[in-house]
Amino acid sequence: MDLSTRTHSESIVVDASPEQVYAVVSDVTRTGEWSPICEACWWDEGAGPVEGAFFTGRNVTPERTWETRSQVTAAQPGRRFAWSVGPGRVEWAYELAPTDDGVGTTLTETWEFHAATQAMLVERDGEEVAAGLIEQRTRWAHEGIPVTLAAIKSVVEAG
Repeated sequence: MDLSTRTHSESIVVDASPEQVYAVVSDVTRTGEWSPICEACWWDEGAGPVEGAFFTGRNVTPERTWETRSQVTAAQPGRRFAWSVGPGRVEWAYELAPTDDGVGTTLTETWEFHAATQAMLVERDGEEVAAGLIEQRTRWAHEGIPVTLAAIKSVVEAG
């Protein structure tokens, strides 16, 4: 079983400035508007989109509902917003760059599923069950990222 770190990223152009896009993607309380799995997120009391802040997310699929705790690992307005689920198990990031014409933003979403997390799943659940979980999460990232990016584009451009 290959337990190497898995990554995936995709990009979309949004007709808004990097600062406008950042204001939306860094507001985790709006995640339910664009994520196909994460129904809701909320900050710890008094927290917000700053490096080191914690938030909780509720994920929902037809099979189950679960919550995860995440920590913001990058909060650079207009450039990058990232968080670590677990923390340290899975990394998610939005990177923003102005388009060449200076009119819009190239928004890139990146997912990184750490090898150590995969090894933990094997140890906890056994190789067969872990293989299914790893493939499922990989599929969710590959299928979910383009859906998420298109929804963020729609939300931002609608104002």
